[in-house]
Parts: sequence; structure tokens; C-alpha cells
Amino acid sequence: MNNDDIKILICEDDLSINKLLSLTMEVEDYNYVAVQNGKEALREIISHRPDLLILDLGLPDMDGKEIISKVRGFSQLPIIVVSARGEDADKIAALDAGADDYLTKPFSTDELLARLRVSLRRAKFSGNNQNLLTEVTTFTNGWLKINYLSKCVFVNEKEIHLTPIEYKLLCLLAENLDRVMTYNYLVKEIWGYYEEDFSALRVFANTLRKKIELAPNYPKMIQTHIGVGYRMIKID
Repeated sequence: MNNDDIKILICEDDLSINKLLSLTMEVEDYNYVAVQNGKEALREIISHRPDLLILDLGLPDMDGKEIISKVRGFSQLPIIVVSARGEDADKIAALDAGADDYLTKPFSTDELLARLRVSLRRAKFSGNNQNLLTEVTTFTNGWLKINYLSKCVFVNEKEIHLTPIEYKLLCLLAENLDRVMTYNYLVKEIWGYYEEDFSALRVFANTLRKKIELAPNYPKMIQTHIGVGYRMIKID
């Protein structure tokens, strides 16, 4: 797919940053639309189905996290947050709401483009049912079952909903049952680049636990190895 076949939606109320992002997309030959408030962004998403959203959190009409939550109600559109809010709490809240990635202003346009390409590749992979993560079609561990063909996950035979990143993390841990997966390895496999800040990974590990553990406050299946990574324990 050529860049001009890809439609990027920019939602940024700061005119100078909006123009910078627009120019960046233009130089890279992406098809793009730039808006300055949340209602316009939602209208574009519903009407024209862009391939990726670059979203500021501090919009004049609504908070960006509200937009993320609304979009996640009907779409797995890749969302990259670009925000001046650099606190971990803001990053965690946006990722928890369903954002795929988070960049703090000021940012490098080269880094933004790299993350954009990773998100687009991941979305393409996610939508292709022919790309099986393993030759087997199902994985079972205790009360957990993964159907790789349908990409459905079940806890005690009840289907649960996972975000694309939660599903990818779960599959990586399942494929390496009883092996410790380092933070660096997981981040590289999920986001496609190395990152020294593991807060996003911790967010998705925590939300995944809430969905698959029988007692999330006392997790038995996903074990944290502090300072190292995560391991899925084999459940008899």
C-alpha cells in the first residue's frame, strides 16, 4: 500500500502544531485531513473512516480521552496521542481508554512517523486472519482459552473483549508459556521499537490481568518479575 492510499486524521487545536503535522503528512505523501476539535474528528471518523488518528488530548470542546472512549465503542482505529501532558497519570489514562501510543510534546517528527508506521503495520496484521500467530488454532491454560483463528478469548468459557494490544501481549505470553518475557522484548514485539519507558506496557499488563485473572488483585496466571518482565504461569 502506498502512502497516498492511507488516510490520516489529525485532531489538534494548536494551529502551529496542526500545520506542522499537516506539512509532515504532506511531505510523506500521506492523504490527510486536519481538524481542530473533537466533534469534527468524530464526524470524520464516522463518515470517512480514516486509517489512523493523531489526537491531542486538550481540545476546546471535549477531552481527548472522551474521544478515545467513544471511538473504541465502535472501531479499532489506531490512535496515537500527541499531548503536552507528560505525567504518567495522563499517559496511563489515555492508554487505558484505548489509545495505541503516546508522544509527549515537544516531539520529533521522525519519531512520530516511525510510530505511525508501526501502528499502521500492526493494524494491517490484525485485520488479516491469514496471519496466524501459531500453527495450532487454540491455546488453553487453566480457565483461559485463545482461539487464534477467530481471535476470540474466553475465560471460563465466557468470551471477553480485548483491545488489539492486550490481545498481542496475551499471545506473546501464551506462546512463551512459563518463560519470562523481558520488558524490552515485549515492547519491541508490540510497538516495533525500543523504549526505555515501560509505563505503557504496565498499563496493558494491568488491564489484561483485570480481564483474564479470576482474582485480579491476586494474579495467578500473569506473574511480574520486578525489573525484568512478565511470565504466564502454566495452570493445571
